[in-house]
Amino acid sequence: MRISERAERIEPFWVMEVAKAASQKAREVAHTDRPVVFLNIGEPDFTAPPRVQQAAQAVIQSGHTQYTPALGLDALRQAISGWYAQRFGVQVPASRIVVTAGASAALQLACLALIDRGDEILMPDPSYPCNRHFVSAAEGTAVLLPTTAEERFQLSAAKVAAAWGPKTRGVLLASPSNPTGTSIDPAELARIIDVVRNHGGITLIDEIYLGLSHDDQFGQSALALGDDVISINSFSKYFNMTGWRLGWLVVPEQLTPVLERLAQNLFICASTVAQQAALACFEAESLAEYERRRAEFKARRDYFIPALNALGLNVPVAPDGAFYAWADCSAACQKLGLKDSWDFAFAALEHAHVAITPGRDFGTDQTGRFVRFSTANSMAELQTAIARLKTWLQP
Repeated sequence: MRISERAERIEPFWVMEVAKAASQKAREVAHTDRPVVFLNIGEPDFTAPPRVQQAAQAVIQSGHTQYTPALGLDALRQAISGWYAQRFGVQVPASRIVVTAGASAALQLACLALIDRGDEILMPDPSYPCNRHFVSAAEGTAVLLPTTAEERFQLSAAKVAAAWGPKTRGVLLASPSNPTGTSIDPAELARIIDVVRNHGGITLIDEIYLGLSHDDQFGQSALALGDDVISINSFSKYFNMTGWRLGWLVVPEQLTPVLERLAQNLFICASTVAQQAALACFEAESLAEYERRRAEFKARRDYFIPALNALGLNVPVAPDGAFYAWADCSAACQKLGLKDSWDFAFAALEHAHVAITPGRDFGTDQTGRFVRFSTANSMAELQTAIARLKTWLQP
């Protein structure tokens, strides 16, 4: 069977190889006193809060589960608009909001609408691998620009300007970022958008972790910087609805009918049950619970980052959002005689029963030095992981 060139261009999601090994190890040690601690997957340990679960049950019981408009329930689009005003002080009309089957569908729709064959999209290295594959699936090319700790592992306006070429279509950013948990300084982001705007390009920004910002300096939406900015968001992270497959896009008004046409043909609509349930996310009781959980994520970060640094797994830039730690394991690799972060991840699984993600998925520039820890687990599990890593690395 002949496989399409498009499919062949998509690289394996290497983190899943680690996940399979971690699952196998978990089965082997399930009945011991050292079960595997999974810090490799970026999934909150919190589930949807009670009001959201109750809303889902109610809509199923009522039988109101038919298709919604391709752009999403009007009430949900209005609720998202209200959240931007209440949380970020940004006025985003509901007419610019497109509800999608997860942030993945949002990225796919945006790329299909805006990228032609041969177009180049500038992205930071490191960055979330699936983002560049959405560009590739739209027949574009993701151009990864190496970043440094001094740049917070984010693009700068100077780098964007220097890299812009005749095939460049725009930039795809993420703030806060997966895998680093770092955000772009708002002033620098404004300069990047100006560079893109002056070239007639597009600015796509993944803001799915924006609700989990822990620093007022960075916890601002790029939508405040112009109606031409396209933001991708999700109910998975801040709203704790992983698996419900619900996200959204904020786009310029003129792009809404284009995305509606694409969504009608490709997805029909996002899950009706998930959309109806998501309305309860914006009730006062749910929002209070989300803020309590955000404080818990911050407490976990505040414990875990210094603990990693004390083990020699240096986190060169403290994450200001999300729930990740991008740690340099090169010194530990040298001490243990390991080649790179790929080997380190498997060694940590074998010796400490701690599953982590090697840097290979996230780019090519120095990613062999880094591993990503997820701090979305309970404080007890994070403390267990640190204790085991200490026993292994500092016997």
